[in-house]
Amino acid sequence: MSKPKPSLPKGTRDFGPEVSAKRNYIIDVIKRNFRRYGFSQLETPSMENLSTLTGKYGEEGDQLLFKILNSGDFLNKTSEEDYKSGSKKITSKIAEKGLRYDLTVPFARYVVMHQNDIAFPFKRFQIQPVWRADRPQKGRYREFYQCDADIIGSRSDWNEVELALLIQDVFKELSLTDVVIKVNHREILFTLAKYVGLDHNKIGFCAELDKLDKVGIDKVIDKLVEMGGDETKIREIMDLISSPISNMDLLHETEEKVYTIAPDNNGMTEASSFFKSVMSVGRDDISIEIDLSLARGLSYYTGMIFEVKPTSVQMGSICGGGRYDDLTGIFGLPGISGVGISFGLDRVYDVLEELNLFPSNISQPLQVLIVHQGNDSDKSNFQHGQEVVTELRGQNVNSELYPDPIKIQKQFKYADKIKVPYVIVIGDEERESKTYSLKNMVSGEQEKLALNELIKTLQG
Repeated sequence: MSKPKPSLPKGTRDFGPEVSAKRNYIIDVIKRNFRRYGFSQLETPSMENLSTLTGKYGEEGDQLLFKILNSGDFLNKTSEEDYKSGSKKITSKIAEKGLRYDLTVPFARYVVMHQNDIAFPFKRFQIQPVWRADRPQKGRYREFYQCDADIIGSRSDWNEVELALLIQDVFKELSLTDVVIKVNHREILFTLAKYVGLDHNKIGFCAELDKLDKVGIDKVIDKLVEMGGDETKIREIMDLISSPISNMDLLHETEEKVYTIAPDNNGMTEASSFFKSVMSVGRDDISIEIDLSLARGLSYYTGMIFEVKPTSVQMGSICGGGRYDDLTGIFGLPGISGVGISFGLDRVYDVLEELNLFPSNISQPLQVLIVHQGNDSDKSNFQHGQEVVTELRGQNVNSELYPDPIKIQKQFKYADKIKVPYVIVIGDEERESKTYSLKNMVSGEQEKLALNELIKTLQG
């Protein structure tokens, strides 16, 4: 019987040393900016109770939850009637836990459980993997990292402005300048839903609008009409959404349209105030647009919503988020407003890779390799190398000693393969004189240095 070939579940990946180094580079930039804006780090478990997760992401989101079978004889409490009742009935009996779908709902659960220990407004960031049983494709994985920053316990409009500035600072430090921050407001969308006759299904209206980029206007119109919307009014809204006019003109035109439908629409007022506040801080390096097609499929959003897309490559959203006014109320703590954003680490990685924006020296943390002459019967040079590598590491120089007594040419071949920038050669002469040959593997230059001089060179 042949052994099965090793494989991975679809939508998951291994990360080798080079990829891991690049991913950590992105994480370090994001984390540094999170802290600069006053956010504190938090971590939550990979799994949550299904009762915590279900009902928070809409019907489509619930279908994408990875559920974990109960331990032991998980079928023991089921009956034939349960099987006949369908998957929802039997799932509640065989699976009580699931892998987290995002970081926001677990955060809301955490806030409620620790409300007496938290000073509001509470600013937290969280960088951890999430899981979704989605169809894998470019930029869409079943296991992926999110990098979240949330402010909870404050309704101030400044929070949305601050998050927009944070987004811009992160991408600026990553040298990804070709991005646009798209914004909308859920109350504007709810007003439009009411206008077209879908007030009874506002969330469904938003979910269909969120598919515009994927399926096109015609299919969205057909679906909204099928849901009971007025086709004439739906086409009117679609014309407004797809109007080829400047951003500020679109803002004014949107204001006129929304205020005509609902004169006291708070969402339009907040969106207009947001744009004015962003412009007032004097940042001319930030690109923000109002986008009426932006809906964000998650059902817990209630106010301003964000999405960031690159303009120079074909890629979906690389950052998104929004205002949620009562997510903690689901867990028994009503009236606590929050707003947050989430960077999609994997998509940001793909964009930086495609645009060749990673620093050239990022994938090799090793600064120097120590190679040595000798053999199995004479390990004196190798043993001296142990002393040298210990001293280098003590001076914060990332160092490695080749572990086997093989020919020096093969050790250099290894150095070439791992692309280490420097090599120290230790032979009998170097060991006795305590001066070492340091070779620059890029230029080929070589010089003899005492250990203290060698350390200064490598530290410089």
